[in-house]
Amino acid sequence: MLEIQEVSKSYDGHQALSQVSLSIKQGAIFGLLGPNGAGKTSLIRIINQIIAPDAGQIWLNQERLQAKHIAQIGYLPEERGLYPKMQVAEQLVYLGRLKGLDKSTAQKRVKEGLEKFELSAWQNKTIEELSKGMAQKVQFLATTLHQPSLLIFDEPFTGFDPVNTNLIKAEIRKLRQAGATVIFSTHRMESVEEICDSIALIHQSKKILEGDIQEVKQRFSQGILRFVTREPISALPAHFEKVNEQQKTGEIITWLKPIGSGASVPQALQNISSQYGLVAFAEELPSLNEIFINQVQHG
Repeated sequence: MLEIQEVSKSYDGHQALSQVSLSIKQGAIFGLLGPNGAGKTSLIRIINQIIAPDAGQIWLNQERLQAKHIAQIGYLPEERGLYPKMQVAEQLVYLGRLKGLDKSTAQKRVKEGLEKFELSAWQNKTIEELSKGMAQKVQFLATTLHQPSLLIFDEPFTGFDPVNTNLIKAEIRKLRQAGATVIFSTHRMESVEEICDSIALIHQSKKILEGDIQEVKQRFSQGILRFVTREPISALPAHFEKVNEQQKTGEIITWLKPIGSGASVPQALQNISSQYGLVAFAEELPSLNEIFINQVQHG
């Protein structure tokens, strides 16, 4: 749906983006990751046509990105942009009409949205009268009201308690199921693992990593295997070393790593199962948080 081709941007000699290329599939939830100052916000602003790139091209649905596409995009910025002294419902209708909705459609969708997010009782209150979490939900409604085909969420969970965080996650999944494509930028790696299909990592203006989440985790696998047994593994299989062991009530978790070409995982499984009561077995893949830290610190 979205093709970003060798986009570069600099400000007063500072290189914010350097030949960044990304490909985002229709109906995907795409995690745009990177430390502070990496260039994520610059890229998001370019997609939203707030600023222009110095070089490169962006294509939306096989068309060169242009002004008419703004109506197809919903953007929730990290720095929120609601009018503090304007009433909730009035403001949402106004923002919906700016995105091309007629008044009656905007009013209908605002009413439905306020009911969904349990904000109906606050519709005549001003934004400054709301809690931070309530204002966040209003901002989320404003972003999605015109039912855009491309949604960009920059740190959407800021200010939310766990209950409302789960509510917004569920809404993002529903938007994807309805056909929307989502770009999701956050520093919360656990949320990325939970809802994203694929990711890209930008560091020091350059893309250093991109791919499907499971493929990326597999790429950085160290070959560590996780065995859950009823008895401690006292004799290690040939060509394996113990990385860690943890005892729980009635179970022992042992992490083993193959050494050299002589290691046979099927043989190790058979031996451990017959001798120590194998309960579960899996490859221990690194978390996105571990990959993120490793790539940013060590490249």
